[in-house]
Amino acid sequence: MSAVLAAARLHAGSRVLGAVRSSSSSGSAMAYSAKIGPSILSSDLSCLGSECVRMMECGADYLHLDVMDGHFVPNITFGHPMVECLRKSVGQDPFFDMHMMVSRPEQWVKPMAAAGANQYTFHLESTTNPGNLIKEIRDSGMKVGLAIKPGTTVEELAPWANHIDMALVMTVEPGFGGQKFMEDMMPKVSWLRNQFPSLDIEVDGGVGPDTIHKCAEAGANMIVSGSAVISSDNPRSVIALLRTAVAEAIQKRSLDR
Repeated sequence: MSAVLAAARLHAGSRVLGAVRSSSSSGSAMAYSAKIGPSILSSDLSCLGSECVRMMECGADYLHLDVMDGHFVPNITFGHPMVECLRKSVGQDPFFDMHMMVSRPEQWVKPMAAAGANQYTFHLESTTNPGNLIKEIRDSGMKVGLAIKPGTTVEELAPWANHIDMALVMTVEPGFGGQKFMEDMMPKVSWLRNQFPSLDIEVDGGVGPDTIHKCAEAGANMIVSGSAVISSDNPRSVIALLRTAVAEAIQKRSLDR
């Protein structure tokens, strides 16, 4: 990301930040918990409703829904009409974390809110006015997530960290499943956890039983996992394993303080 673009984002959002609730700076320094969110794009899309119900019954804390527009990333998945149908199918309880891999995230805030989305996670790289977009998302009644690609520095996310509910550190390049976990993204997670102790920090990409301990030790507490959970013979045990690893790391961090 160029210095000019980064400066433009900071300038564009400066006027609205005063109106944005600083959610992550409130509460105790350890006010976050382990949450596991299966990525439903890895499921059988012909029976998506029942797959979502199955994941929740297996202990998922939330559902991670990947929206791709064919522009910000090469692939195309689904939009708000499917989210609306899914919400009607599964009821109001499952928390929908929308990962918006789209070029114009501002365009879809109101449609996604109306469809039943709970959290709107947009990419820092996709907008020149993060501050205004954060406010729009809050005004629509959704929580705010802010994602960065592997090539974006965590320092570029930092100015917004006290104005969002969750930071998403991508551990693969967004847009494709089945990629290898990028361990060199963990310093970003550690930096965020040290700088913003109560912030929800999510990791997404190549996360499963073999890589969860690296994520947990770095400070991630919201774990997106696709095929490692959904394609498992025993999703319940995999979800429990992931949650236990994160919970133990949170406890250790609390004791170390």
